[in-house]
Amino acid sequence: MAIPYALAMENLLIRDFGPGDSAAFRQLNEAWIRHYFVLEPKDEATLGDPSGAILEKGGQILLAETAGEVVACCALQFMAVGEFEVAKMAVTEAAQGKRIGRRLLEAVIQRAEQMGAHRLYLETNRVLEPAVRLYESLGFVHLPPERVPSSPYARANVFMEKVLR
Repeated sequence: MAIPYALAMENLLIRDFGPGDSAAFRQLNEAWIRHYFVLEPKDEATLGDPSGAILEKGGQILLAETAGEVVACCALQFMAVGEFEVAKMAVTEAAQGKRIGRRLLEAVIQRAEQMGAHRLYLETNRVLEPAVRLYESLGFVHLPPERVPSSPYARANVFMEKVLR
């Protein structure tokens, strides 16, 4: 399924992950993780087999393309019936500041709603301030410490959720 968006001077296509997309998914995520942090075991497992780690477990991966190039990605990882984690969201440096991340996250939220989700959860880091602001602007709220689950990521220090209809 593809969701076309027209941006100011370029076309944006948001589409499902498909055959041949594993390398782009890995490259997009490795770039931001290595820039700010280090790859952790959970990253290696997910990026090494996105189909097995995400899709085959009931999740989804959406990609954003401009001019035939994948410039962003975001996953919905199944947590429990009606609950998904928004994970592995990445936008190339060249595509940042063009609202592509916002459009992609809006599409991910819409997809979660279509899948019957009632809650989205995410983990991030406060150093990724633009991402935190984006999540807040789309209705994600910070979890109080007593509601924060154990995380497989040492870098995670911001925990948020969005309750859906």
